[in-house]
Amino acid sequence: MHFKMRMTGIDAYITHALHGLYSSRELQSLTLIICKDLLGLDEIDIRLRKDIKLSDSGQRLLEQTVDRLKRHEPVQYIRGTADFYGLVFHVEPGVLIPRPETEELTDLILKENSGRIRILDIGTGSGCIAVSLAKHLPAGRVDAWDVSPKALAVASRNAGELGVDVRFSLTDVFSAEPGKDKYDVMVSNPPYIREKEKEAMDRNVLDWEPELALFVPDDDPLRFYRRIAQLGTDMLVPGGKLYFEINRAYGTEIVELLNMSGYKGVRLRKDLFGNNRIVTAIR
Repeated sequence: MHFKMRMTGIDAYITHALHGLYSSRELQSLTLIICKDLLGLDEIDIRLRKDIKLSDSGQRLLEQTVDRLKRHEPVQYIRGTADFYGLVFHVEPGVLIPRPETEELTDLILKENSGRIRILDIGTGSGCIAVSLAKHLPAGRVDAWDVSPKALAVASRNAGELGVDVRFSLTDVFSAEPGKDKYDVMVSNPPYIREKEKEAMDRNVLDWEPELALFVPDDDPLRFYRRIAQLGTDMLVPGGKLYFEINRAYGTEIVELLNMSGYKGVRLRKDLFGNNRIVTAIR
């Protein structure tokens, strides 16, 4: 059995069901994602609002998707993928969803580095940074750490599906000791949201994304930066570069931390939204 439904009907169903939970702009984006990525409808037909025939399974999928969105589940988890730096990454609950700000960090690394460089990504999550760098720097070598077995399984899957070689390691940065490996670049987008910031956050983050990858104690918000900077003094080659994504509230403090740790050329950069977001330094 098929249901003949005009696109305006699908629009109306999604908009009515999710009214008050998402902004009108978010609803437009969600409607396109649901129709194109989940229901497999042609984007031209969607935009021209042609008659759409949904099968029984299509109708059920539409209803199930809307129900999941009502529970504030991120649409990336629903469709199982997230776009990042021109690539499509598998994501699922338990693994942080890649953010646009992290694309800016990745882009900066690629603009400033090339050739047979050695890179370590600390706290790799879905592998978005490590895999993207490996994809665009085929002559280089990329290693990646994470403390979460779930994250490493997802990151390894992404590396395989995107055809790159990344050496993944189950490693806790706080118990790691410098080994014989040396790196030209160390990069990290570590947990940096203070516990007290939870009350201002959206439910689709708080209820679904892993706290392990998001939050730091209020009384020690720089703990990851301090530890990684310490490791970098041993693990980076002379002239090697450190790249951090940061909490916009702590740019000055992280710059000071790196200066006090003996790094040179420390820079604080803003993201596309005008927030302090990236800090770089040279060993």
